[in-house]
Amino acid sequence: MSSSPSTEDPLDKLDQLVDAAPEPENAVLTDNAPVVRWTGPLFALLAVILLPWTLYLGITLPSRQESSHYDVAWVGFDLFLLALLAGTAYCALRRSRYLSTLAGATAALLIVDAWFDCVTTPGPQLWLSLALCFLVELPLAGLCLWLSYHTHQIAERRILLLRRRPRRGRRR
Repeated sequence: MSSSPSTEDPLDKLDQLVDAAPEPENAVLTDNAPVVRWTGPLFALLAVILLPWTLYLGITLPSRQESSHYDVAWVGFDLFLLALLAGTAYCALRRSRYLSTLAGATAALLIVDAWFDCVTTPGPQLWLSLALCFLVELPLAGLCLWLSYHTHQIAERRILLLRRRPRRGRRR
């Protein structure tokens, strides 16, 4: 007795609801790996779960907390930021296609750095943190976001040019 085909895969149903982005690279190759296909629904679920959790933390966490490793946390964070700044510089100097990724990550860390500098700095030093935030960290983050976007646009143009290029005959 032959069994009827099983119901449609949940990922296929989701793919039918949400089309692939109309980007040039998707016309060449769309990544259909199961991990990639499950990432969208999983991250959407995590975002929904994070909202009540964030509200809970906002209500229950104390407004003041002493940390025994405050210095280690900031030095470690700044070392990560240093690595991303150096990586972004390296990719920019080499005109690497990875500049988009590194610049985006650097922008994210710069914004996080600005936020936590401003909300964790004690009263008299707050003005220095605000000045660094608005004169250094956020403008650098903006530059990194522009670099990321610009590098991505160049990659798209390259793909379009490659798609329009006539193919040469294969040698035998």
